[in-house]
Amino acid sequence: MPILSLQAARDLAEDALVRCGTARAAAASTARALVEAEADGLKGHGLSRLPAYAAQVRSGKVAGAAVPVVTRPRPGLIAVDAAHGFAYPALDAAVAGLAEAARAQGIAAAGIRRSHHCGAAGRPVEALAAEGLVALLFANTPAAMAPWGGSTAVFGTNPIAFACPLPDRPPIVVDLSLSKVARGSVMAARQRGEAIPEGWALDADGRPTTDPAAALKGTMVPLGDAKGTALALMVELLAAGLTGGRFAAEASSFLDAEGEPPGTGQLLIAIDAGAFGPGALERFGALAAAIDAQDGARLPGARRLALRVRAAAEGVDIPDALLSEIRALAAPDGAPREHRL
Repeated sequence: MPILSLQAARDLAEDALVRCGTARAAAASTARALVEAEADGLKGHGLSRLPAYAAQVRSGKVAGAAVPVVTRPRPGLIAVDAAHGFAYPALDAAVAGLAEAARAQGIAAAGIRRSHHCGAAGRPVEALAAEGLVALLFANTPAAMAPWGGSTAVFGTNPIAFACPLPDRPPIVVDLSLSKVARGSVMAARQRGEAIPEGWALDADGRPTTDPAAALKGTMVPLGDAKGTALALMVELLAAGLTGGRFAAEASSFLDAEGEPPGTGQLLIAIDAGAFGPGALERFGALAAAIDAQDGARLPGARRLALRVRAAAEGVDIPDALLSEIRALAAPDGAPREHRL
């Protein structure tokens, strides 16, 4: 399987997006996010997304030239209109504004509307934790889960992410989908031509399936049964109802170039770790140390960090078919171009 350095992978992804009609700044932000997800082992949010992204720019489902518009409706609030472009530039703008606002006021929130797939939800909260902030993210996605006891999808898989700074070590990062597994994992299995485990998804008739294509036409099984759908409802209200984004059932798919822009939303909340007085970081560190001290226990994200270090040194492996497809997108004349280590 071919291996690309992280820089080569970013250059390749950026070139592909620009060739398909994305503005250079938005392409760079999006490529950076995809490759960082790839490096962290989150391949469902990595370069496997790029062909669909490129097709959506070409069809106009994603506005390739969009520039996020940032306003301040209240002192502690940041409103970001993603303008139907990729979510990553809007998330970058939200993180930059929140870091300043939360340090000044103790707490701040950013709402993003007319957005798109936010990728690995842990990325923006980890960036805020690196600034000494406790951070939460709620994102709604196109309909993929039915309410408990129902049969029609009205909730997305609706990721929730949390990050907390620690003294002298990387932050704790919790990133989870409210389906039993992220829908991106099903999409990646379909691209690889592999079956999915039973219990991940239901087909369009509500029957358990191991066929990823049937799963993508059906619904995802919620994490924690009824509790998962209750949390998905909460995310819909926070990420879309509050921000002005579209609810899951109103949003078009992130996976194809059909229809109008999805227009989903994200909500980020940042709290200065020192807002209530000194000592919080040390207490966070003490709890982390207590977990580390147990044999077999580990903090969330430990595997991801190890993979990140390895990818920085060795690069990332990309399946031949996917690499050929991305290289064709990136080439000026449609012929593959090399992006070497």
